Amino acid sequence: MSSSLGKKFGDLIGSIDEGTSSARFILFRAETAEVVCFHQKELRQIYPQEGWVEQEPHEILGVVQECIERTLEKLRELGGDPEHDIVAVGVTNQRETTIVWDRTTGEPLYNAIVWLDMRTASTVDQLLDTVPNKTKNKEYLKPICGLPLSPYFSAVKLRWLMDNVPKVKAAIRGGQCLFGTVDSWLIWNLTGGPNGGVHVTDVSNASRTMLMSLESLHYDKTLLKFFDIPLEILPAIRSSSEVYGPIAFAPLRGIPLAGCLGDQQSALVGQECLTRGKAKATYGTGCFLLYNTGTARIDSSHGLLTTVAYQLGPESFPVYALEGSVAVAGAALGWLRDNMNLLASVNESEALARTVANNGDVYFVPAFSGLYAPYWNQEARGVICGITEETKRGHIIRAALEAICFQVRDILDVMNTECGTPLLKLKVDGGMTVNDSMMQWQADLIGLDILRPTFVETTALGAAMVAGRAVGKWDIDNVSVESSCKVFKPQISEDERDMRYSKWKMAIERSFGWESNTL
Repeated sequence: MSSSLGKKFGDLIGSIDEGTSSARFILFRAETAEVVCFHQKELRQIYPQEGWVEQEPHEILGVVQECIERTLEKLRELGGDPEHDIVAVGVTNQRETTIVWDRTTGEPLYNAIVWLDMRTASTVDQLLDTVPNKTKNKEYLKPICGLPLSPYFSAVKLRWLMDNVPKVKAAIRGGQCLFGTVDSWLIWNLTGGPNGGVHVTDVSNASRTMLMSLESLHYDKTLLKFFDIPLEILPAIRSSSEVYGPIAFAPLRGIPLAGCLGDQQSALVGQECLTRGKAKATYGTGCFLLYNTGTARIDSSHGLLTTVAYQLGPESFPVYALEGSVAVAGAALGWLRDNMNLLASVNESEALARTVANNGDVYFVPAFSGLYAPYWNQEARGVICGITEETKRGHIIRAALEAICFQVRDILDVMNTECGTPLLKLKVDGGMTVNDSMMQWQADLIGLDILRPTFVETTALGAAMVAGRAVGKWDIDNVSVESSCKVFKPQISEDERDMRYSKWKMAIERSFGWESNTL
């Protein structure tokens, strides 16, 4: 283990944070939330048809490698030495996004199918037809994997690829196909690719595939048989905090790749929600709430997902969480900008929303590709309700921001019911939380204090923490990195809160049934 003596910044932990819309590499001082330097670059999304969302796997890898190289240049400019200062690297990633590639050449067999892609709705219907007794029960596999049958999860995307892409079928027949979520693709390539790359995933990402048993933390025979997926193409499941292998990518060669978490679980760790009863919400392209349930698995009967939060080493017990997912958060503002030209930049949203005194009784349900928790209604579509001749641009923008807040309340109400211990406060992070007005509206609409840490990008921090822990450089249990928080307190009455929420529920009902033309 390297000594921190003679290092300008002490021991540094690198975090590869590969999100849906951008990737970055951040260097943290060990056991602190202090960022020494970083580089970030946007990622292109590809839309071949309505409801389809793809990314190019080599582009994902190339952007990550560029971010690493540029960050190391910045470290050298600051007087650091990458070779000696960096003691471990962790990975956190957009989850469920599915990649298949050739194990010999390293070439992708198809574009990455992104988590919010909806092409697999027909695949879900075909799979529901195979449920015993013709019940078409979406919850059929939930007792094993914690997840309902939905286009969202990786096994369904993989099944689509196997059914629809001849190159994938041929590679599986020839024993050449490897499958992985983005973490596996990055780890395999960074540890050597075709020349000895390590084909692994961690428990938090594996728990989003629909192929892992939440109890055993292994791939489950019943699940593999249901989806008809061969075990040999899947990455080995490891804990979230252990050395997977040395990095082979030149600028970081020899440094241990030592931690991996799906992005939402990584934010839970970065927010130090490490005991049962703590919860966080991350506001990005989507919005994700995770509630730590400790070593107990709580099975939701109201549309929440049971997921693995993390496992801090191969000998440690797994920690579980209940999760609620909002499909469209920041993406709604992107839609107002790109499709409706109501914004020149997402950064204008707060100022424009504040041009009106209230929401003007306008409610916006951004169900562009169905609704996630707690509704799980893939036939819902977006609606804007309550428009009058008085409605201005600011009302619609404010309604889009409030829609995120209302969906968070939908999920929190269920979490409080199912966990039995109502939350007293909610920790928040992610790019959208810089919007003070939205955070105040969030506090108003859920009736809880909102705590926003000074350092809001906690997703990257969580991956650094578990990687540092694996090499003995981050004592997660005893060293707190919790930064000072800005607190937003509710400022409206319970009556007003409930009245506005009942209007939201009316708007939700109006969004149902558009695809099937049934109400």
